Amino acid sequence: MTLALLYAPGGAASGGTLGLADDLTAALRSAGAVEIDRVAAGGDLTGHLRELARRARDTGRPLLICPDNLVAHASLLWTLATDPAGRSSVLVAPDTTGDLKEDRGRVVAAEPGTGTVRFLGAMCIAPADLPLLEKVADRPDLLPALIDAGLVPVATRIRLLHAEQVGTEAELAAARAAVDAVDEDKALLRLAVKEQDDFFTTYAVSSWSPIVTKAAARLRLSPTGVTALSVLFAVAAALSFWQASRVAMIAGGILLYLGFVLDCVDGQLARYTRRFDAFGGWLDTMADRAKEYAVYAGLAAGAERIGLPYAWPLAIAAITLQTARHMTDTWYGALHDEAAARPSAQPAGGGVGARLTAASVKAQSQRGSLIYWAKRIVVFPIGERWALISVLAAVSNGRVVLGAVVGIGLFAAAYTLGLRSLRALSMRVGVLNTVDTMRHRDDGPLARSVLSRIGLRAPVVWAALFAVFAVATVALMLVGDAAAQWPVLALTVVPVVLAAAAARQRHDGPLDWLVPSALRAAEYLTVVAVGVYGSVPTAVTFLLLFTLTLRHYDLTARMEKGAPVGAGGAVMGWEGRVLVLLVAALCGYATVGVLGIVALVGGVFAYETVADWRASRAR
Repeated sequence: MTLALLYAPGGAASGGTLGLADDLTAALRSAGAVEIDRVAAGGDLTGHLRELARRARDTGRPLLICPDNLVAHASLLWTLATDPAGRSSVLVAPDTTGDLKEDRGRVVAAEPGTGTVRFLGAMCIAPADLPLLEKVADRPDLLPALIDAGLVPVATRIRLLHAEQVGTEAELAAARAAVDAVDEDKALLRLAVKEQDDFFTTYAVSSWSPIVTKAAARLRLSPTGVTALSVLFAVAAALSFWQASRVAMIAGGILLYLGFVLDCVDGQLARYTRRFDAFGGWLDTMADRAKEYAVYAGLAAGAERIGLPYAWPLAIAAITLQTARHMTDTWYGALHDEAAARPSAQPAGGGVGARLTAASVKAQSQRGSLIYWAKRIVVFPIGERWALISVLAAVSNGRVVLGAVVGIGLFAAAYTLGLRSLRALSMRVGVLNTVDTMRHRDDGPLARSVLSRIGLRAPVVWAALFAVFAVATVALMLVGDAAAQWPVLALTVVPVVLAAAAARQRHDGPLDWLVPSALRAAEYLTVVAVGVYGSVPTAVTFLLLFTLTLRHYDLTARMEKGAPVGAGGAVMGWEGRVLVLLVAALCGYATVGVLGIVALVGGVFAYETVADWRASRAR
C-alpha cells in the first residue's frame, strides 16, 4: 500500500499538456498506489512533498514520486515500488556524461562527467528515509540533495524495457513507439534472471530456468512453494549420497542439480511476479544454507557407511569454513554499502586498496571476458560448489567430494579475505558500529553485563582473531594427543574472556567487520575441541554446528532481508554456550552438553520460525 505524487518537473515540459496523466495514474495504481496527489506546473511542490512524506511516515508507507512527463512501461513503476527489502529506489537509465553512478546496485554521486546512469525523475522513498525527504523537499535537484543527506537508493534500471521523459509531441510519439516495440512480459521474464551471476549458474541454469519460472507462474506456485520443492530435492540428494552406491551417488548429483535449478527459480519467480515479503526472503536464505549443509552430512554419512574414515571431520571442516566465509561476505557487503554512502570513505590516492578497487571495477566492466569469469569462479560461489559436488559425487565418493570442497574453499577464503582486507583498510569506514553490535556479535548476558565491564582496550578485531588462533591451537593439541588432560582444554577460557570483554567497545575500525566471522569460528572450533576431548560422536558434533549455523544465519538474514527481529534474545550468547560446553567437557559430560545446546538453540530457532511464519501469513 503506497502513497504517490505525480508532479510537473521544474525546467521541463509538463506532461499535463501531453495527455499522460491518465496513463501514469493507471500505472501508479498498478504499482500499488492507493492515493495519488497531483501537482501541476507552478504548484507548491515543496509543500505537497512534505505533507505526503509526513503522512506516509506516520502510516509506515512508502512514497512513490513520478514526473508527469514520463513515458515508460508500467512494470517499471511496479518494480520501483516493490524492492524486495523495502529500500528506497530510483529509476535510472544508462548515461556516461552525468554526475550519478551505480555502485553494487546502488545510486551514488560521481564526479561531473564520469557518471554511468541518469535519473529519470521517478523514485520510491522507503518509510525509514522519509525524514530525509522532508528535510530536503525544498531543494530543486531532489535526488542529489537526498544523496547528499545520506540516502543510498537502489538503482532500478530500465534494461530491456523503455522509459524516458518527453517534452514535445514528437518525443511523445517516439517514446510510445519504443515502449510498444518491446514484448513486456517476455522482457520481465528475462529480467527476472540475475544480471551478474556465477559462471555455472549463468550457462547451466539461467539459460533455461525461465521456462520453469514461467510454468511455475502459470501454475500459481508461490516463491516459497518453489523454495520448499528445492529443499525436498536437496534432502533427496543427501539421502542418495547416504546410500553411497554408484547409482545412488549419480542420482544424488542429478537431484542436487535439479534442486539448484529450483533454488534459482524461486528468486526468479519472486522477481517476475513481484511477490516479495521479508519472511520469504529470509526463508530462501536459510533454506540455501540448510540444504548445502544437509548434503555435507549425507556425503559424510555415506562415506562412513562404506568404511571410509575422516569423512565426518571433513564435513565439520566444510561447515565451519563455509559459515565463516558467509559471515565475511555479509559484513564486507555491508561495509561496502556504508562506504558508498560516504564519498569521503572511498579509497584514496594510489594506495593498494584504491588500485584493487579500480581493478575490480575494470573487471566488472569486462562482463563475459576470461578475467571476469575467472574472478567470479575463484571465489567458489554456490553454483560452482554445487556443480563440483554433483560431478565428483557421480564419479567418486563422499570423502573425496568433501575434501575438494574444503581444499578449494580454503584457497577461495584466503584469496577473498586478503583482497577484501586490503580494500577495507583503504575505505576508512566502519560498519558494525552502525547496527546493534552486541546482537550481531551474538553476545549473551555474560558478555553484556559482566565481561564487557572489564574495559578491555585492545583492538576488538585482534581480540576476536586471537580467540580463533588460540582455540584452533587447543583443538590441534587435542587432536595430536588424545590423552591430553583438562588444563589444555581449560586454556580456551582465556581467549573467550578476552574476546567477550571487548563487547562494549566501539566497532568502527577498518577491519572490525571481521569480528562476527571470527567469533563464529572461535565458537565452532571450541565445539570441535570439546568434541575431540569428550569423545563426542562426530555426527553429533556436526549436528551442533548445523544448529549454530541456523542461529547465526538467522541473525544476518533478518538484517539483509529486512525481516523482523525475533524474540529469542541471545540464547545464552556465544560466550555462554562456549563456557557451558567447556564445563560439561571437563566434568565428563561433553555429549550431554552438546545435545543440550542443540535442543536449546534449535528449539528457540524453531519457535521463532513458526511464530514469524504465522505473523507473515496474518499480514
